[in-house]
Amino acid sequence: MKPFLSIRALRSGYAGGVVLHGVDLDLQAGGIIAVLGRNGVGKTTLMSTVTGFIRPYEGSVMLDGRETAGSRVDAIARAGVGIVPQGRRVFAPLTVAEHLAIATRRPTTGPWTRERVLRLLPRLGERLGHRGDQLSGGEQQMLAIARALLANPRLLLLDEPSDGLAPAVVAQVGEVIREVGAEGMSVVLVEQNLRLAFSVAQEVAVMQKGRIVHRASCAEFQSRPDDRRRLLGVD
Repeated sequence: MKPFLSIRALRSGYAGGVVLHGVDLDLQAGGIIAVLGRNGVGKTTLMSTVTGFIRPYEGSVMLDGRETAGSRVDAIARAGVGIVPQGRRVFAPLTVAEHLAIATRRPTTGPWTRERVLRLLPRLGERLGHRGDQLSGGEQQMLAIARALLANPRLLLLDEPSDGLAPAVVAQVGEVIREVGAEGMSVVLVEQNLRLAFSVAQEVAVMQKGRIVHRASCAEFQSRPDDRRRLLGVD
């Protein structure tokens, strides 16, 4: 079976500098993979390259058999790639309702409507009139997830969604990821929180120095503390 997402020999970086040194990564349709690694190994660069914010120097990104490497951000979004970026990138002066209106401005076909998103994330429904700078960190993260879901992507990328959040909010993020996965959406989760990663993903891929150096099922990786210490520096 051909993978839904197939990344091959991807080289990318900034201002001529190389961060990704030939990344290979596959993901089957409906799969959830956690990309792990220490800070500075290229995880966010990988997300930015897949979404088109960074143009790769070399390599291929195939989405459901279609080459997207080097395409414009809007073309990649239309192909079915959505992202919840690191840092949330909520617009401070816009209300929650205005964020959701912008996200639904381009009609899409799929199960994720404004009404369904608000059922999944009821706190946003209570905060529709609040500006982005009036939301807590957890509420901003929920808004970032809602924006991405309203585009009805086939591939959802989440870059450090637990960063700076309270444990209860992290647990809610996990519930959302499991629900979209159960719907058949493919998910790439970049995460430092191993508890969250192991609770939602079927597989892990570990990055070091701009390369994928290890891949295993979550169950296998959890059962091998020596691998976690060697690759991540944690027990």
